[in-house]
Amino acid sequence: MLDDNLRASRQTADQRPDLQLSFEFFPPKTDVMEERFWDSIHKLAPLHPRFVSVTYGAGGSTRERTLRMVSRIKADTGVPAAAHLTCVGATKAEVDDVVRLYQAAGVGSIVALRGDPPEGVGQKFTPHPDGYQNAADLVAGIRRIGDFDISVAAYPEKHPQSADWDADIDNLKRKLDAGADRAITQMFFSNGDYLRYLERARKAGVTAPIVPGIQPIHSFKQISGFAARCGASIPDWLAERFEGLEDDPETHALVAAAVAAEQVTELLDEGVTEFHFYTLNRSNLVLALARLLGRRA
Repeated sequence: MLDDNLRASRQTADQRPDLQLSFEFFPPKTDVMEERFWDSIHKLAPLHPRFVSVTYGAGGSTRERTLRMVSRIKADTGVPAAAHLTCVGATKAEVDDVVRLYQAAGVGSIVALRGDPPEGVGQKFTPHPDGYQNAADLVAGIRRIGDFDISVAAYPEKHPQSADWDADIDNLKRKLDAGADRAITQMFFSNGDYLRYLERARKAGVTAPIVPGIQPIHSFKQISGFAARCGASIPDWLAERFEGLEDDPETHALVAAAVAAEQVTELLDEGVTEFHFYTLNRSNLVLALARLLGRRA
């Protein structure tokens, strides 16, 4: 007999026509990586995501590849594509030129980020003297150029450089007040962190969507490294689940699927109807999670 909780979750998912998904990719560096990139894009496109975003290297180092990818995604699949944009190491004029390139290419969505300094995550950010000072300033600049759909970042565990929670939420509000449509969170692995963050933001008067950013764990070692660099914590219980699986890829994949399934179904039960998946240019696990959420190609 089907477990009552599983049946309830399945019914909840199937009855959510307002479910919104988006997927994040990075520009591939080799021909082999590009083949996997497009294979994943074409597998996920039938899920009708709100958009597929493509990241942007520090200081605009992948600007041309990002522009090429987002332009082709829309042309090849019809799926709206969102280009990432930062203000690191560039003047306002240079950033504005990039925005206009996106506009001319028919890209209507931008993920606007301050960006990390060239010295790496955690180092002090120093704006270009003639550049945008922060993400809120960048959002306002994009808004002056065109009517883009703009997403910004949110940090369920607080940005490492925020003095306290009040400062962190105030920064979120400034970005949204400048014209952003939604915030997408950095990856997190404890849903409690996201739900507490959402409560803080709502109490502060934030009404815009705050979309949970979900990171499937294709490689625990790799994701642990990402987490350490960006200030996201790995709960002890999560580390224990992957302990000893470095040389057992099949079991690792099964555990990863179970962990991600638990996370998204719990959020669904909490009333969350929007999800952003960090794909690492892979599609299989994300496809499975979409089915759990009630979205089928």
